[in-house]
Amino acid sequence: MNTFVYNGNPARVIFGSGTVSRLGEEADRLGVKRLLVLSTPEQEAQAREIAAHLGARVAGTYAKAQMHTPVEVTADAMQTVEQLGADAVVSIGGGSTTGLGKAIAFRTDLPQIVVPTTYAGSEATPILGETEAGRKVTKSDPRILPEVIVYDVDLTLTLPLSLSVTSGINAVAHAVEALYAAEANPIVSMMAQEGISAITRALPLIQTDPQDRAARADALYGAWLCGVCLGSVGMALHHKLCHTLGGMFNLPHAPMHTAVLPHAVAYNRDAAPEAMARLSKALGGGDPAIALYDLADRLGATMSLKDLGMPPDGVEAAVEQAMSNAYWNPRPLERAALKELLERANTGERPTGD
Repeated sequence: MNTFVYNGNPARVIFGSGTVSRLGEEADRLGVKRLLVLSTPEQEAQAREIAAHLGARVAGTYAKAQMHTPVEVTADAMQTVEQLGADAVVSIGGGSTTGLGKAIAFRTDLPQIVVPTTYAGSEATPILGETEAGRKVTKSDPRILPEVIVYDVDLTLTLPLSLSVTSGINAVAHAVEALYAAEANPIVSMMAQEGISAITRALPLIQTDPQDRAARADALYGAWLCGVCLGSVGMALHHKLCHTLGGMFNLPHAPMHTAVLPHAVAYNRDAAPEAMARLSKALGGGDPAIALYDLADRLGATMSLKDLGMPPDGVEAAVEQAMSNAYWNPRPLERAALKELLERANTGERPTGD
C-alpha cells in the first residue's frame, strides 16, 4: 500500500482558443468592477488589447513588472492599487507579471485573474518568489494562488521560439522536482509525467512550425499541469539554486532554469531512482539528465550560465549562499559536488552519464 497525503489547490481554469473573450464574464463571476491590469513594459500594448475584453471594468494599467519580482516594484504598484481603488488584478504575460500580481494579492488578498502568454506555469501555484537586496525568498500562502486562469492558445502562436523553449523547459523543471519532492505522491507524479511528456513532445514540433496549434495547445496544457505539480508539493535543489542565482545575479529567469535543470537532475539521479524512471519514460527513454540537456541544446537554448551573465566569481559565491541556506533534497548538499554542478552549468558542459 502506498500511503500518501494529497492537497488539491482550488482554481478555476478556462482553457481553449479565443478564451480571452470570457474575461468580462469571469470578472462578473468574481463580483469585481475595478480591475488593475498588470504587464511588463514590453507587453503593455498586448495587455491593453487583451484587457479591452473587460471594457469599463478596467480601472487602469501598471506596466512595470520585472523579472524576479523586486519588492521595490511591488511597493510602487501598491501605490497604484490604492490610488485607483482596485478591487482585483489581471496579470497578462509571463512569470514576471504573474509574480507581481501574486505579490499584490499576498499583501491585499485581492482576487487575481491571470492570462498567461508563455509556458511559465507559475500561475497555477500558491508560491511567490520575491527579490530584495540580492536575495530571492519564497513564500507560500493561499492568498497567492490566483482565482482564475484563462489559457488562450491563440496568445502563444506568436511566442518566439527561444522563449517558447526556455519557458517550456522552465515549466518542465516544476514537474521534475515534484517527482522527487519530500511530499511526492502518486497523483502529483501522474500529472508531472503527463506534463513533462506534453511539453517535451510539443517543443520540437513548435520549432518546425511555430503556428502548429496542436503543439501549442500541448505545450500550454503541459505548462499548466507542471505548475499544478509545483503548487502541490515542495521544491528541492533545482529551484533553490535558481532562486539563489536569480536573486544574486539577476540572470534571465527561464533561460537560467533551462541551463541548470539537466545538472540538477544529474546531481539527484542516484538518490531518486523511481522519480528518474518516470522522468526517463516521460522524455522517451535514456538518461534523463542527458535527454534534457540534448533537447534544450537541439532547440537552440543557451546552456551556459556564463553566456547568460554569470559573473566570473559567481560559482563560488552561489555555492556559499546555497550551503548557508539548508533545505530538503533527495541527495544531501555536498560543497564539492555542488561546485562541480554549477561549474558545468556555468560553462555549458553536457552532464556526465550514469
